Amino acid sequence: MLKAEPKPITSLDATAAFDTARKTQTLLQKIWSYRISYIFIAPFMICFILFIMIPVFAAFLLSFTYFNSLQPPRFVGWDNFRYMISQDLLFIKYALPNTFKFSVIVGPGGYLAAFFLAWLISILPRTSRKWFALAMYSPSLTGGIAMAIVWQPMLSGDRIGYLNSFLLKLGLISEPHLWVTSKEYLMTSMIVVTLWSSMGIGFLAMLAGILNVNSELYEAGKLDGIRSRLEEIWYITIPSMKPQMLFGAVMAIVGTFKAGGIGSQLSGMNPTPEYSGHLIVNHINDYGFIRMELGYATALSVFLLLLMYVANKFCWSLFGTKEDE
Repeated sequence: MLKAEPKPITSLDATAAFDTARKTQTLLQKIWSYRISYIFIAPFMICFILFIMIPVFAAFLLSFTYFNSLQPPRFVGWDNFRYMISQDLLFIKYALPNTFKFSVIVGPGGYLAAFFLAWLISILPRTSRKWFALAMYSPSLTGGIAMAIVWQPMLSGDRIGYLNSFLLKLGLISEPHLWVTSKEYLMTSMIVVTLWSSMGIGFLAMLAGILNVNSELYEAGKLDGIRSRLEEIWYITIPSMKPQMLFGAVMAIVGTFKAGGIGSQLSGMNPTPEYSGHLIVNHINDYGFIRMELGYATALSVFLLLLMYVANKFCWSLFGTKEDE
């Protein structure tokens, strides 16, 4: 059998190889010239790769497997996602609707409340401003268990519960309500408690953004015909603090979607009464740490990550910097 003769190297191939080598050398020289900068960002990049990129990539891989933590992962393709959207009745009937209801109210509600409170605090005198800011921010420092301890006496279902006692004295109710152990009121209680603790780092960012708006813009706005505080907020304050608004929106989304333990902590039950406070995070914990079906729990986590990504893209479309700005 005749062997194929090697293809002769032409001048075009030699020129292309020379150009590639020259570009590679230029790139290496440019990287070397910025070596000090790469040293400074190396700790962050190493931590980002080790604790974010690699776990996220591993989660996407595990979401296509059956894994019980005892046996090696077994590839099952799209079975986890098919089961999620067609056969997992707890997810379809309770976890997904409850998460959307909770997120639609707590996310925008907490975001608007954070901006409104930040604006109110910004117009206070400088001496009292920091104390009001601390009072608004401090509930976000408490964990879920601490919040439950604070709110359980308030929402206790007997007559000595603070809320029931207050409403009974006013004659607004005739008998005590089970605020955290009945399916009718648990979601409302979860929303109220989460809103109370939602003035976190996003609130501080908005307060800083409002305080750093150039005061000359307000003076120029008055000369241009702005006559009310509402017009100042709409035409000057919000456009001047879009980065802080975007940061606050992203933090509100992350905080809302990751909230899930508050229902079990308030009611003292897991699962919550008739799954009335069952969110996607509770569903992930159920399959991941109780049933030990880690492959399916990872698929649920990927689905939640995609929801957060879509919500973040929406926030970028509202508050992100445009090319003409």
